[in-house]
Amino acid sequence: MRSVHTSNFPNLLKQLGISLVVSTYQAGKLILLRAEENSINTHFKVFDRAMGLAVDREKMAIGTAYQLWELRNIPAVADKLEPPGKHDACYLPRSIRITGDIDVHEIAYASERLWFVNTRFSCLCTLDRNHSFVPRWKPPFITAYDLRDRCHLNGLGLRENRPKYVTALGETDTPNGWRENKASGGILMDIDTSEIIARNLSMPHSPRWYRDKLWVLESGKGSLATVDLATGNVTTVTELPGFTRGLDFYGNIAFIGLSQVRETATFSGLPITQKASDRICGVWVVNIDTGETIAFLKFEDAVQEIFSVRVLPGIMFPEVIDWDKDLMASSYVLPDEALAQVVPMSQEGE
Repeated sequence: MRSVHTSNFPNLLKQLGISLVVSTYQAGKLILLRAEENSINTHFKVFDRAMGLAVDREKMAIGTAYQLWELRNIPAVADKLEPPGKHDACYLPRSIRITGDIDVHEIAYASERLWFVNTRFSCLCTLDRNHSFVPRWKPPFITAYDLRDRCHLNGLGLRENRPKYVTALGETDTPNGWRENKASGGILMDIDTSEIIARNLSMPHSPRWYRDKLWVLESGKGSLATVDLATGNVTTVTELPGFTRGLDFYGNIAFIGLSQVRETATFSGLPITQKASDRICGVWVVNIDTGETIAFLKFEDAVQEIFSVRVLPGIMFPEVIDWDKDLMASSYVLPDEALAQVVPMSQEGE
């Protein structure tokens, strides 16, 4: 799990008052990037095939192989972690929902409801108490729900706290039909109108509405781009040395996940695989006003693919509990009115 980073990356996180949460399905890990003195502390937690992430100061959701995990930040637990006073957040599991193997991709909280891309069934979904998932929207060219991934729906972007944009790797309605033209068959869609905003994209991911612009990663080109809503024209902001997937913003900075991409049928024939330069896995930091790379962290060995990158604003050194039985068994989260009547452990037996 070795990594190297530019010397300015730790100080950048400190100045911004943030940390980063990164998922890698290939390595089966959730990674916390935390500034610690003059280095980046890369803290790994085990989550099987970790992919989509939704995070804020109060909660976190993680999409995995066949589950959706929801965690809550419990500050009182953070105060008890070793060493004392170091952690400023601790996310504990509150629920685990079994979805089945739907190849869940990006997820997002919108008005407290968790939305997620169900890639195998080519639809956008939510949860309820009775079902594995509840389909809420699918592209109009998808004629049936089918486990065989007809268009590789993958990215989800919000606008005004509502699901608004999705990306897919093809405008296709046959099992795995998107694979035939993956290098340039990608699309960006408006959920409200079911209209296609842009076509001919190279494996697009991570649509984001930020600062009155629509952003997207053209993963097959290794680029960050903006899209004109009126014309669908795509303007490349910068090209990076890897398969771009996973995007979040803070101020005038973009944090972008890069993957090496393996030489397999899925990634063959892409513009980025035809470049002579080496492809890198890591997190790149880009000034969105200039397109300039200002910092990066590069993984050197076991981590080869990144799926999601998310900013935790106002939290510098978080902890995430994956399956610590002792800690979970001894942690109790109660409403304030009930907590006021709990007898402290020091008084037990009095």
